[in-house]
Amino acid sequence: MKKGIHPENYRLVAFKDMSNDDVFITKSTASSKENIEVDGINYPLVKLEISRTSHPYYTGKSKLIDTAGRIDKFNSKYRKPKS
Repeated sequence: MKKGIHPENYRLVAFKDMSNDDVFITKSTASSKENIEVDGINYPLVKLEISRTSHPYYTGKSKLIDTAGRIDKFNSKYRKPKS
C-alpha cells in the first residue's frame, strides 16, 4: 500500500443491520461512538437500517406496493377541475 494516501482512521469496523441483527466486519473510515465485541475483539460499531442481508433486491423477498392506490390518490389531489 502506498504511504500517505489513506486516512489515519482507516481500520476494521463492525456494521450491524438493525432489522435482522446481522453483523459484518470490513475496513472503513466511518466514525462511531459505540463499540461491539465480535469473537472476542472490540470493534467500532456502525448501525445500518438496511444491508445486503435484509434488502429485498438481494434477498428476493419483495414487499407488495399499492401503486394503484397511490396513482388514484395523486390523480384526485392534482386533477384539474373540468370547465
